Amino acid sequence: MAPRYDEVLTPQALAFLTELHQRFGARRHDRLADRMRRRFEIGNGHDPQFRDDTRHIREDAEWKVAGAGPGLEDRRVEITGPTDPKMTINALNSGAKVWLADQEDATSPTWKNVIEGQLSLRDAIRGELSFTSPASETAPGKRYEVTAESTPTIVMRPRGWHLSEAHMQFTDRSGRQMATSGSLVDFGLYFFHNATQLIANGRGPYFYIAKIESSEEAKLWDDVFTFSEHYIGIPHGTIRATVLIETLPAAFEMEEILFELRDHIAGLNAGRWDYIFSIIKNYRGRGARFVLPDRSEVTMTVPFMRAYTELLVQTCHKRGAFAIGGMSAFIPNRRDPEVTTMAFEKVAADKKREAGDGFDGTWVAHPDLIPVAMAEFDAVLGDRPNQIDRQRPDVEVKASDLIDVHIGRPVTAAGVHANVSVAIRYIEAWLRGLGAVAIDNLMEDAATAEISRSQVWQWIHQDRSTAEGDLITREYIEGLIAEVLSEVDRREGDRFDDSAEIFREVALGQEFPAFLTLPAYMKFLVETD
Repeated sequence: MAPRYDEVLTPQALAFLTELHQRFGARRHDRLADRMRRRFEIGNGHDPQFRDDTRHIREDAEWKVAGAGPGLEDRRVEITGPTDPKMTINALNSGAKVWLADQEDATSPTWKNVIEGQLSLRDAIRGELSFTSPASETAPGKRYEVTAESTPTIVMRPRGWHLSEAHMQFTDRSGRQMATSGSLVDFGLYFFHNATQLIANGRGPYFYIAKIESSEEAKLWDDVFTFSEHYIGIPHGTIRATVLIETLPAAFEMEEILFELRDHIAGLNAGRWDYIFSIIKNYRGRGARFVLPDRSEVTMTVPFMRAYTELLVQTCHKRGAFAIGGMSAFIPNRRDPEVTTMAFEKVAADKKREAGDGFDGTWVAHPDLIPVAMAEFDAVLGDRPNQIDRQRPDVEVKASDLIDVHIGRPVTAAGVHANVSVAIRYIEAWLRGLGAVAIDNLMEDAATAEISRSQVWQWIHQDRSTAEGDLITREYIEGLIAEVLSEVDRREGDRFDDSAEIFREVALGQEFPAFLTLPAYMKFLVETD
């Protein structure tokens, strides 16, 4: 317990978390077991299909979802970022329509980040947040305050169902102790402390839901929402969720996910980076036909990514839901005009495509990109807050289209080196408590690091060679690890050795860990004293 933690971890809030775990903890474990079974089935040759048992849901044209809550009517540009005080203030001053307050992939889940992120949000929602950066030998501390007349609507993203919170223990009715659910902790603390204040502010308790793989997982979240609304006495349907479609199984159940959450859902988001990771993870052992080339070649215009995003827009608009586009990883560099110009051009092209495809909004990761993205959506939307009325009857996506991953490009030596370098440098920063990191003029988070390490694992196990003729083996990658460690700027207290250890475990091991963050968290972020 550090200063002010008792303002978040109050007896009343802990009692609410206890209720959440008593009611939903076992179902969470059941859903995680379902994930393992499904991954095993796909790995053994059973390709995912649109479900027969839920066909009636897809064929019933009558039902619609709740849609936008107050403050979510116009989502044309959303900024994403972690919840430390400085980033919170920058996001609220950014001019975006929505801020994705990210306790998930852009946050390294140290105990400090988890609880102090909650404090940042609590203070911001009450208009009490300010921050002064530490002074240095050459400069005084800089003070940050929220100065914008109109701030973005906050949509908070809790951790996914797979992540635990090891710094809190839950004891069930039979006396068994276990780590708590990161999802329920993040959601529960934010909701309990802020829901009524958010409603008083003219907004509401809104959430981005990550890593969902099935409509059964969506139903679990819906039941959590319904119980939580009743618990604190607010009307049913006050909560609004936006679900990230960022796993391959979820792409086959978009309508079912909307249906299960229909009283609480505002829209779906095309979580592109985790989606690519999910493709690799599920098809990593299925042969050369499913091997993707260099990460830079897996763009939004390749056929399987086009199919996924086109289907998402059509599905959302059919049911009255918003379709939110993903994050282009290119970011400007204020010290390098050439890099900035290229970033603006790449992001503008990405957002122009999304707006033209029918998306109602999009993500950016840097405040300087907001005008670029805004201009592309303004050009399509004009004064309209969204384009849900655009139904996209021209879209026809078959199950086979979603898994047609042939791109026809090679794996290059530069691509392999880039993956090793990005993964090691990102994991090192993550171990130091940083979840969103600018590397080589791209914004990297846990999802992009997952792509990098999972591609390396797949290339090794599928006996791939580079275009230059080198077989990608563990020995080849070990050489690149040594090369990367010799290239980075080593400092006292850095975590590069620990990062290399984790990278070897998740990219070079015989087994494939479902998420690199699981072993990294348990080994290095859990404080035991």
